[in-house]
This record gives sequence, C-alpha cells and structure tokens, in this order.
Amino acid sequence: MYTETLSPSFSGMTFSQASELCFVKLKLLLLAIEVKPIDGGDTKISINPQSSKMPANTVGFFIAQSAEEVKRAWFYCKACHEDVKDENLIKKCKCKHLANKTGATPATPFSAALSKPLLNIKNSVMAKEENGSKPVMNGRPTNKPADQQKNGKMEVGIADDQAKDFDFAKTEMKYDSTGMFHWTPARSIEDCILDRNQAAMTVLNGHVVVCLFADPDSPLIGLRNLVMPLRASNFHYHELKHVVIVGAVDYLRREWKTLQNLPKISVLNGSPLSRADLRAVNVNLCDMCVILSAKVPSNDDPTLADKEAILASLNIKAMTFGDIITNIESMGDSKDALNNMGDTTVKRPGPIYGTNVPMITELVNDSNVQFLDQDDDDDPDTELYLTQPFACGTAFAVSVLDSLMSTTYFNQNALTLIRSLITGGATPELEIILAEGAGLRGGYSTPDTLSHRDRCRVGQISLSDGPLATFGEGRKYQDLFVASLRNYGMLCIGLYRLRDAALTTVDATSKRYVITNPPFDFGLLPTDQVFVFIHWNKRQSTSQ
Repeated sequence: MYTETLSPSFSGMTFSQASELCFVKLKLLLLAIEVKPIDGGDTKISINPQSSKMPANTVGFFIAQSAEEVKRAWFYCKACHEDVKDENLIKKCKCKHLANKTGATPATPFSAALSKPLLNIKNSVMAKEENGSKPVMNGRPTNKPADQQKNGKMEVGIADDQAKDFDFAKTEMKYDSTGMFHWTPARSIEDCILDRNQAAMTVLNGHVVVCLFADPDSPLIGLRNLVMPLRASNFHYHELKHVVIVGAVDYLRREWKTLQNLPKISVLNGSPLSRADLRAVNVNLCDMCVILSAKVPSNDDPTLADKEAILASLNIKAMTFGDIITNIESMGDSKDALNNMGDTTVKRPGPIYGTNVPMITELVNDSNVQFLDQDDDDDPDTELYLTQPFACGTAFAVSVLDSLMSTTYFNQNALTLIRSLITGGATPELEIILAEGAGLRGGYSTPDTLSHRDRCRVGQISLSDGPLATFGEGRKYQDLFVASLRNYGMLCIGLYRLRDAALTTVDATSKRYVITNPPFDFGLLPTDQVFVFIHWNKRQSTSQ
C-alpha cells in the first residue's frame, strides 16, 4: 500500500473517474483519497467517496507492486500521455505544471508523525480559548444567556437548534454517541445465556460462531474488538449477523462489560470441543466460525500452544450434518426465530461435511499451521503467508501484524486506512471514549450522527447470479472493474476464487483463496466472488 500525490491532470475529476483512469491507463488500484475539510480541520481519509470533485494536489492511496509504479499517478499528464498505451512509458514530462515540483510528497519522518497528536491537542486548546467568550453548557459553547442556563431547566447536551425539534420521550437510541456503531441498552449476561436446548430450538442461520477457550482467570483478549466491526452502523439492523459465543461463562462475565451494549449476542455455556454444543448452535449453518484461545501458552513446548484451537478445528472438520437440513425445513416456528436472530435474506442448506464449514483459527505459533489441513501438501518449513490455510483465510497468526507495523513506520496513513476497513470506521471522539474506559454510550439520532452511516464497507458480490452474472462468462477483470464503478459506484479490489475451480470431480473442494487486485486481462469464472467497496444504501437493501 502506497500514498502518492495525484498529478494536476486529475484535478476536477470525481473519484470514480480518477479510479477508472488509474486502473485502465496506469494499471494502479486507487482505493481512497485524503480530504481536507472546508473549515480547515484535520485531513480525513475517504474511501471510494461519491460525487465530490478532487482539488489539485490530492493525495491518493494505492495498492501496487512498488513505489516506482505509483509514481505514474504523479507523472501522468493528459497532454503528453493520453495516447500512450504502455504504462511503463509514463514518465516525467516537461510540461509547465510539473516544472515547479520535483516529485511526490516525501514520506513523513517517524519523529514528525509522533509530534502530530501534540499539535492537534494544541490546536484544540486554542480553539477552546477562542470560544471562551461564549457561555458553555455541557462542555459546548452555546448562544443562550448564562442567567437563562442557571435559572432554567438543565438543557440536553446537543445543539440548541436541534433540541427544539426533538421529542426525547419518543426517540429511541439505536446508535452509539458517535453514530458509528449499532447500540442497545445494557443487558445482563444472564439474559443472553442459552442452554443447549434453547440454542437448538432457536434455529440459528447465517450467524457467527465464536469458539472460545478460556480459564476463569485467563487474561482478557478484548472480544469487543471482534464484535464491534460486525455492528458498524453502515450495516442495516436486519443485516447484522447474530454472534453466538461458545465458551466458559465465568470468563465471559469479565468480558461482558464491553459487550453489554452491542445487539444480537448470545452465549452458550459449553465447550468448543463438544459436538453436542456445536450442533446446538448449528455450526454448519454459520457464515463464519472463529476459533480463539485466551489461555496463556506454556513455555515448555511452543508446539502445544495451539493444541486446543487445532483440535477444535479438526473436530468440526470431522463432523457430518446429514440430517440437519430436513429438521430446519420441518420446524413450524423456524421463520420467526430466523427473523429474530439474523439476516434471513438467504435461507440456504448448510454443508453436509464439516470440512466445508467456513472457519478461521487463531494461532500463537506460526509453524503449527501445518496441523490445520490434513489434505495440505505444504512443506512444514513453508512461511506462513505461503501456506494453504493462510491463503484460504482459515488461519491467522499474530506475526501477520509485524508487516503492518513496518508499513505504518514508513507510511503512517496506511494504518488509518486499514483500521477504517477492518473496524468499520474510527473517529477521534470514539477513540477518546474507549480510551477513558467508559465503553460505548448511546446517543440520539441527529442528522450529524446519522450521516456517519454513509460510508463504504467491504462486500462480496457473486458472479453466478445477479447484475454482474454476465461477467462470469469468460469476460476480463477490467470489464468488471469499469462496469461496477460506472453503473453501481462499487470499487472492485479483488476476487475470491475456488481453489479447485477447474475441477468437476469428487475431489474438488469448496475452499477459496483471495486474489488481490488481479491484472486487467485476468479471466473471470462464474463461481468467482468479488470483493468490493460498496456504499451504504439508505433503502432497506437486502444485498450482501
């Protein structure tokens, strides 16, 4: 991931036009741009923004093979390069608009990056001093006279012009105070605990199962960080997937304070190694099964650090579910239960074999990845990122974050962009609230907070049916990229392809792997799925 200043030729274009030009002409994937607020505040990173025109010297965020490739975005000149077919020939030209600048914006030194928060604090303090002449109410400047505040009733802590139109008795808090995440009033953990029979009668479908190994005194791993992105406000409420945690309740009671305000969470007091518990939560019908461990690994043998997580993974793969589908179809109250528990847009039969259950396992020790796949031919000494489980998204290790740390050292903005994608959005206000330990607070839905829903999210679009189905019939990736951007405002970032797409035999598996930013002439298949940046839709959309 690289940043580069866009050449003056991009000035006045919309993001879609600039992204299409970068992909078709320069063979670069433009993900986002840096936006400077009109009021002169801190710059923000905007992912696949809609309709706004780009000013001169806009900074873009790219996925590319090298920094040398990304320089094409700065060197591109419409007058000189419009007819150039080979992207490698796009070099610095002698036009006037490039004469005054020697190159792209230099990388910010690490020491300068550290000083920026101090500058932000200083600026905010100065801004408060400038507003000091105004009376302050609930921490905000207000236009009301001071005596009216003292003598009158305590006003609510929102802007005065919004307060007069608000009926607080009828207004329900659905989002947190920043408008970035869905929110619900705090519930006790007892209200969310299911026993095995209750879980089986609920008929869960399209949900997320979290298998958690933990002792009552295990260190907290921060389950909120896993659940919060699944509760981002740029999902409609009916699109939120129910999260079912299978593990020891004694440990979860300690984590519950951070989870109590997030909707659609249930807890099954059981063991991730118990097949009865796994069947009760319909692990074969889940959209994802996440296997985590909060236990402190022993120093004796690093190979044993992941034994429980690996056993749980192999246990699920060895299960069969031949009779589950008919049971779901025959239950009379299944429709109501499904409507309450998750996204019911696709009520599909689950896999018969556990090997086809979508699953991701967290590993402490990289080398233990060799034990996850029984049919994997990888050499035990193969690097983690070259192994089949990692490529197929079924294994994750903490060491993966090492490369992120080095990327952040050289490009501080990269982390902000990646966090926005993974966490569903982050704001300075939310950071302060969480850092102070108050947890998520509910907030009233004002036009300002509701506007925060309108941000991009990562989606998956199938090429087997729907509006993009025609591209799965032998078309090229560039055709899909351009049509998606022009017709739907969706920015394609990669493919999710079946590992055995070419096989039609019994040996073919349902495993998929990710191809990030394929070449423009890459052939498409009907079984492919596409990763896209999709805009939040105000309508109650049922598309994934």
